[in-house]
Amino acid sequence: MRTSLSVPAQFRGPPNSVNGGYACGLMGKLSDGPSRAVLRAPMPLDTPMTLIQDGHNVRIESEAGELIGEAGPGDRATLVQAPPAPTMEAARAAGGTFPGLTRLFHPICFCCGDRLDEGHGLRVFTGQLDGAAAGVVAGAWTPNAVFADARGLIPDEVIWAALDCPGSVSWVVMGGGGGLLGTMTCEVLRRPRANEPCIVVAWPLEESGRKRLSGTALYAADGELLARSHQIWIGRASAAAAA
Repeated sequence: MRTSLSVPAQFRGPPNSVNGGYACGLMGKLSDGPSRAVLRAPMPLDTPMTLIQDGHNVRIESEAGELIGEAGPGDRATLVQAPPAPTMEAARAAGGTFPGLTRLFHPICFCCGDRLDEGHGLRVFTGQLDGAAAGVVAGAWTPNAVFADARGLIPDEVIWAALDCPGSVSWVVMGGGGGLLGTMTCEVLRRPRANEPCIVVAWPLEESGRKRLSGTALYAADGELLARSHQIWIGRASAAAAA
């Protein structure tokens, strides 16, 4: 099955391409259970593309037929166990130390942009969680009703987007550089309702050369696990890794 799609500039991550988590979610939501999405090239904004679905396998191509991304069923074993959810109070305190609130980070990113108004961006701000291991970040997030579907639930691609940037922040707070999302495996267990207070947590897994692996999780206020992901980020090797 072939369908046309174009992603509005509202959903950008970098200034000229779609937020990686949102892009992965557009493909991953078409598979049942955990889904693994891989971005082969930056997904352009406001540009016609073709989504091709063959069973549970999906790919997105440019109008010229160039591969932009692909997705299919994911391996649940990839999704390492998430740490327990912090309290909402602790998550809010951690979010107040989000690096982007004190220095230039990604101010217009759909997920973590601090210059986007509520309801235009997600404003997912995560920072080092007090008392947790280095790199474990958390923040509070209440999905705006503007993003909800007809049932009042938040779409999968928005959930994937909310779990995107915190994975990078988990490395940034330890002094590492940022990067671009290359691969994301995600499982949505329950979609949150509009205006339902949630907690986002992310933690670093391992680093190898330019690759940094992260885990992220979305919780309800009572600690119920709503979604979780495993991410591979592509960036510059840290000084320690290069030594």
